[in-house]
Amino acid sequence: MERAGIQFLFAGTIFSSAFLLFLVQPLIAKQILPWFGGSAAVWSICMVFFQAVLLAGYAYSDWVTRHLRVRTQAALHVGLLLASLAFLPLVVAAHLKPTGDEDPTWLILGLLLATIGLPYFLLSTTGPLVQSWVARTPWSARVYRYFSLSNLASLLSLLSYPVLIEPRSSLLRQAQGWSWGYGAFVVLCAGTTLLVAYRWSEALPAPASPAAAAAAGGEAPPRWSDALLWLALPALASWLLLAVTNHITQNVAAVPFLWILPLSLYLFTFVLCFESDRWYRRGVFLPLAAGVLVLCAFGLQHHIGSDVRTGLPIYVGGLFVLCMFLHGETARLRPAPRYLTRFYLMLSLGGAIGGAMVGLVAPHVLPAYYELGIGLTLTALAAVAVLRHRLWLRVSGVALAACCVFFLVAQIRSDRSGARHLMRNFYGALITFDVRRANPPSYVRLLSHGSIKHGEQFLDPLRRREPTTYYGATSGIGRAMAAAPGGPRRVGLIGLGAGTLASYGRSGDVYRIYEINPQVFELADSEFTFLRDSPAKTERVLGDARLALEREAPQGFDLLAVDAFSGDAVPVHLLTAEAMDVYLRHMKPDGIVAFHVSNRYLELAPVVARIAALKGVHAVLVSDDAKDSKWLNSTDWVLVARDPGVLAREPLRGAASPIALPADTRPWTDDFNNLLGVLK
Repeated sequence: MERAGIQFLFAGTIFSSAFLLFLVQPLIAKQILPWFGGSAAVWSICMVFFQAVLLAGYAYSDWVTRHLRVRTQAALHVGLLLASLAFLPLVVAAHLKPTGDEDPTWLILGLLLATIGLPYFLLSTTGPLVQSWVARTPWSARVYRYFSLSNLASLLSLLSYPVLIEPRSSLLRQAQGWSWGYGAFVVLCAGTTLLVAYRWSEALPAPASPAAAAAAGGEAPPRWSDALLWLALPALASWLLLAVTNHITQNVAAVPFLWILPLSLYLFTFVLCFESDRWYRRGVFLPLAAGVLVLCAFGLQHHIGSDVRTGLPIYVGGLFVLCMFLHGETARLRPAPRYLTRFYLMLSLGGAIGGAMVGLVAPHVLPAYYELGIGLTLTALAAVAVLRHRLWLRVSGVALAACCVFFLVAQIRSDRSGARHLMRNFYGALITFDVRRANPPSYVRLLSHGSIKHGEQFLDPLRRREPTTYYGATSGIGRAMAAAPGGPRRVGLIGLGAGTLASYGRSGDVYRIYEINPQVFELADSEFTFLRDSPAKTERVLGDARLALEREAPQGFDLLAVDAFSGDAVPVHLLTAEAMDVYLRHMKPDGIVAFHVSNRYLELAPVVARIAALKGVHAVLVSDDAKDSKWLNSTDWVLVARDPGVLAREPLRGAASPIALPADTRPWTDDFNNLLGVLK
């Protein structure tokens, strides 16, 4: 009975630490997101911080277990746990808010360090440190099952946040709840630490040298080749996770929350492979992995890889099989318990390297999403290293790698043959290409970001000023333009695309354009002519629109078009009550704020309408099926104005309709939003 209670204490400590570790990441990042304009770079910098601190935590666990006695470890760790309580509650202090002239990268890193640094560090140390203590107990043989448990806790935390926590509570309540949970963890972890110091105080740290290890227990130290595989296999699994996620969310289907599926399967393979050796069978997963490598590589240059009906199962299922192979082979190489902290340190370092290669390096060195093809090739070569003792398996691995390279080259050739320009940076990959439309025949130039089209233009000089896609005369924005005052207009555009809306510009008008991606400005100038053909004067603001508008003096816009909600990563900070305050401050009394809410997967019109009602302004929906035009897309635009008479002008009269509001719809704020609740 006593043994069961001690094991439960160990398990509870590890489970709670992993659950809180995964929970704090979206919680803290969402708190600071509106402060930095909601830029995607905020998430990237946060992930760099989390990976770095996690690695530091694993290094700490490895060092103390090899150099300090158990009682010294306990004294140090309990002291740090108590000190970390000073960081609670987990609410970012207002005085850390940026003033506008700082380097955001260093400010975010410093802000995270000051807010969550020590608690996050201690949570990251718990898994390997407690497992090193379990290794000194009579039931040390099952120590690696605790690693499986920690990944199960991470998986449950990942799924519970968007489904159970985020839709039901504000950020402040989430932060307070997490802080209480962390306080309970400190009590649990301190109790575990003191118990180990009391019951197993005579245990010595693991020997640091191979000779000492042999003399202490006869356990052979790991080979250097195995240590390299501890690093390489998790690095490739992390690489494939991010590369597959990029591919399915950018090139297959821009579905919100789709990223949860590959991450869940990635964590689930950890759970299976380290829970027991029964789940990973080479006879099953080696042939499956070989077939998956070929199919996934083939799909990168064939339409089955981008069609949602085939691409999703191919790449999501493929990721599961390949991660089972990579994590299964990693589990087969796990060392004796005395070396487990070094093992976990290498796993953590490998995961960080794989993530950095895809998340930080690839956007700067690859012109398009080629990291998945590279990752598949490297996985085949890793199989050669793992299976090096059998000639026919080595030869098969080399053949698979050659096959992946062949399809990668075909993908690159296909992209370059059809594209005029391929450009990529932190914000994604952009491509421009020309296509021939039929009935009647005409050539158009398109700008795409993965599966999302950001505009097109007729190449015929007589038609190149004609609005296309989502911006026709019968669309909500087209009607709002026509309803604007007859004199010179001041128009704000949030999101440029190909620059189509500039086609409505007249002599004397001023168009102020807010765009976060400098490459969009570059392509709009070099590949399209909407901006230079427009008689209107254009002003350009590079950076996040909300951040810029918050700092600017009132602009006096007649019309402000908010056009940034078509992809999977909806910039929520542009769709909150606080954002509406910013927009209204820049509008003339009879001005219109137009929100482009056309989205295949999200019902955003009620969100805008609820915020408008909260602010005492009026909102209508203009839906246009564009059935009378072959060049336009069906669209939904929500128009917001202080004066209801503005929304009843011609040509809005008859086209605008009221927006039904579900009774339980809460207005979105910087403190609360619920994307899951608006899924169609």
